[in-house]
Amino acid sequence: MKTENNKFAKAEMLIRKPVSEVFQAFIDPEITSKFWFTKGSQKLEEGKKTEWTWEMYGFSLSVTTHVLQENKKIVIEWGNPDETTLVEWIFTPLNENETFVSITNSGLKGDSDKIIDQVRNSTEGFTLVLAGAKAYLEHQLQLNLVLDRFPKGLA
Repeated sequence: MKTENNKFAKAEMLIRKPVSEVFQAFIDPEITSKFWFTKGSQKLEEGKKTEWTWEMYGFSLSVTTHVLQENKKIVIEWGNPDETTLVEWIFTPLNENETFVSITNSGLKGDSDKIIDQVRNSTEGFTLVLAGAKAYLEHQLQLNLVLDRFPKGLA
């Protein structure tokens, strides 16, 4: 049985930092740019649009923040105007120095092949984002995972 609810991608990771620090890393482009996109026009704010840019790929997109519950949840809408999806972060503090982050990208549309492709790309992408966030927040290492995923010269 196919329902709209099963068309999503998910990635999860434990980050050994307090929930407030992990949450800030995803709403503040000064921090997020260390492990994901290269520029953000402003901090995420509920009901507001911001622009995220990946300069290495010459790509920008508009992000609308629908939900911002401090240290708990972020929900954004992003994508091409006719193909937007929702991305939801859930931040679960396990103790004062450990946060479990779950990222779900939902609302994927299209035929089976297109949805499978979107699930694969989104799961891979958000796994790299979480691994990069973990390395940066825990060890101050910038692994360039998003940058190096599609190196110049490779098709």
